[in-house]
Amino acid sequence: MKADSDVEEERLIPLSALQHYVFCPRQCALIHIERFWAENYWTAQGRVLHQRTDEGKPEQRANTRIERSVEVISHELGVQGVLDVLEINLQNMVYTPVEYKRGKPKVTNCDRVQLCAQALCLEEMRGVRIDRAAIWYWEVRQREWVELDAALRTETQDVISQVQALFSSQRTPRAVYGKHCLACSLRDECQPKAMQEDTADQYLRGMLEP
Repeated sequence: MKADSDVEEERLIPLSALQHYVFCPRQCALIHIERFWAENYWTAQGRVLHQRTDEGKPEQRANTRIERSVEVISHELGVQGVLDVLEINLQNMVYTPVEYKRGKPKVTNCDRVQLCAQALCLEEMRGVRIDRAAIWYWEVRQREWVELDAALRTETQDVISQVQALFSSQRTPRAVYGKHCLACSLRDECQPKAMQEDTADQYLRGMLEP
């Protein structure tokens, strides 16, 4: 029989699920509930990029300590994962989480929510306050600074609650076809356009049948 602590660990949401959910709730369910995964050009590039950060060892540059592949967890929020890079200013003990992404800054907050959740984990683990973090985008070769303000923290906590509800339901949402589907590695498995057209046909038949 597993100890209570082991059961608790199993219930923790992976931080990547938050990014997947904001991008598309159906994608989140396909990956984390149905255990689908498909490699494409974008995911392959992202995997190589993260391998580079994972292989690096902790180091110190001037007054900054750099930690890589930092495991983070929040029992209060029920999430866990790995942060790519943590920079610590040893003079003022300012913590700066840095997440590496393959593409470029996005319109939605999918990457920012994941980053904020990582910061919330660090705040709980190390007893610090983190006011801003950064996402380094490979495509544009620069950082996007993210202010961890009240609005983003609230949105992040709301997303965590929504993902917890999704996991508890064990139900995969129906597809909602959009531009984001073009970049999804699960497009062939999901068939979002065909599924949406089929749903519309069923609805019309229901309206027209006596």
